Amino acid sequence: MAAIVLVPGFWLGAWAWEDVTPELRAAGHHVYPLTLAGLADRASEATPDVDVYTHIDDIVRVIEENDLRDVVLVGHSGGSVPVTGAADRIPERIARVVYVDAGPLPDGMAVIDFNKPQTQDEWRKQVAEEGEGWRLPVPPFDPAAEPDSLAGLTGEHLVRIRKLATPQPFATATRPLDRPTAPSDTPSVVIASTFTPDQVRMMADSGNPIFGPMARMDLRHLPTGHWPMFSRATELAALLDEIAR
Repeated sequence: MAAIVLVPGFWLGAWAWEDVTPELRAAGHHVYPLTLAGLADRASEATPDVDVYTHIDDIVRVIEENDLRDVVLVGHSGGSVPVTGAADRIPERIARVVYVDAGPLPDGMAVIDFNKPQTQDEWRKQVAEEGEGWRLPVPPFDPAAEPDSLAGLTGEHLVRIRKLATPQPFATATRPLDRPTAPSDTPSVVIASTFTPDQVRMMADSGNPIFGPMARMDLRHLPTGHWPMFSRATELAALLDEIAR
């Protein structure tokens, strides 16, 4: 059985994995769902200085303090960046990296750079007007505005997410990850939800620098919206169990 570390995406905490964790523990795994600094039950730690490297430190600390080895390190969405950084820093402890509806960003790219220019402008405006210049407010999670991203979520899911989500320290989105000249060659898996493996390969063939590395990974498909830990928790847990074995 594996040690599985679960890292949530933006605005979320360890609570986001509450429907996945019991399934994995029932399968015999040792599971560590994380809340990163400045979020959820650690919201009091939020400062303008909390950035992607703060979150890398969080992940590495949990793994080292618990002396975890052969770790299956799972990152959802924006959590993929600190997961990549942690795997680069302590590759000897990581057996596999799993990206949930995400992938590793190229060296020098930040989360905000992955978004469309319109989204980047909207984020910066929200941070300036509602986030005191350093916090990214929680989005409305409106299915009418984001039908694809929020596909599969029930009304109960949406109520829970809106209630528990917390603003994201904006430096985690704007500070890029500087990767080693020779990044670790840890085996990696992509669980694609809002895109398909074929789309990844097509984008890679077009020369897209983001999807190129993903196309060489183990690609799995779990069709749903961008939040499969809520919309298809049982199926996501089963996939993680399969990958961990």
